[in-house]
Amino acid sequence: MVRTGSAWRQLPKDFPPWPTVYWYFTWWHDDGTVERVHDALRGRVREADGRKPKPSAGLMDSQSVRTADTVSSATRGFDAGKKVKGRKRVIVTDTIGLLLAVHVVAASVQDRDGARHPLLWTRLDHPSVRKIWADQGLAGRLVDWTAKILGRELEIVRKNPGQRGFQVQPKRWAVERTYSWLTAHRRLARDYETSPAHSESMIRWAMIGIMVRRLTRGRPATRPGPKPLRRVS
Repeated sequence: MVRTGSAWRQLPKDFPPWPTVYWYFTWWHDDGTVERVHDALRGRVREADGRKPKPSAGLMDSQSVRTADTVSSATRGFDAGKKVKGRKRVIVTDTIGLLLAVHVVAASVQDRDGARHPLLWTRLDHPSVRKIWADQGLAGRLVDWTAKILGRELEIVRKNPGQRGFQVQPKRWAVERTYSWLTAHRRLARDYETSPAHSESMIRWAMIGIMVRRLTRGRPATRPGPKPLRRVS
């Protein structure tokens, strides 16, 4: 579903009935199974990349996406800066772009307000992260709040005064690449979920698929089905 963007009712016939699949989706979200699987894979990917399982620094950014017509107006808004009516995704990643925290809010919520929850969750779930880089949209009181309340450093990466057009920002390109990974999944190109919490779970499912493919890259593919019979002499 995350990869192809199909609806729950359009699951292939070899799956259980879609209400059963959806029930497991919500159950694994509620009991934390999705987060545990995601976090375990992130540690494996970091080790495979020659890094420690627990990160020491992070990156933060936000993205506004349009929502489907079925999404309640109570959970969406209008981002005047980006001219997008929908929801806003605020994520914190490690320095190689793996997800640490995600928060989905209405697009009308200011970045500084939407960033507080993922910063807090990063502080609680990843105490080894001591510093986080963010863009200049998060400058101001949020920097002081992060230092005083969370005891962490939020450093703002500013554009060069003479910059024209798009340029890759140092210390922030990895989190922007993560958004490219996510929006390559059709289910995430637009927000279809009725609940913002389920939107966060879909993002984690997308990252689970990304990390699984990264861990199995280079391994010989195995074809499903019965093994060929051995010839008996």
